[in-house]
Amino acid sequence: PWPDPITLRGQHARLEPLSKAHHEGLVEAVKDGEIYKIWYTLIPTPENVAKEIDRRLGLQAAGSMLPFTVFDAGGKIVGQTTYMNIDAANRRVEIGSTWYGKSAQRGPLNTQCKLLLLTHAFETLNCIAVEFRTHFFN
Repeated sequence: PWPDPITLRGQHARLEPLSKAHHEGLVEAVKDGEIYKIWYTLIPTPENVAKEIDRRLGLQAAGSMLPFTVFDAGGKIVGQTTYMNIDAANRRVEIGSTWYGKSAQRGPLNTQCKLLLLTHAFETLNCIAVEFRTHFFN
């Protein structure tokens, strides 16, 4: 399915295709600041990270999502982001289902991730439209 999994790299972040091998790092990331307790977004509890990985990989197999694991500049797993609601026929994606552990928030990492995703979408995938998906309280 389009788009193909790819690793995107920048000065402050690296986005790798989500893998079951990322499980332990993602568990630690959701524990960072107990972000899974935020009421207005869907972040898995530490016990449900494996189910969330499976869900995202299932959506990838169906062609509707390309999930990434987010690493900081030091190589530590700090969260997830995705191309979602993929519409290959119309070359359209949404960027969303993003979360970062508390220590990775309020810095350059998220800006870098969005720039990497937007640049790849428009310059490599030749997308016609890219939409951000976020909650009203974000």
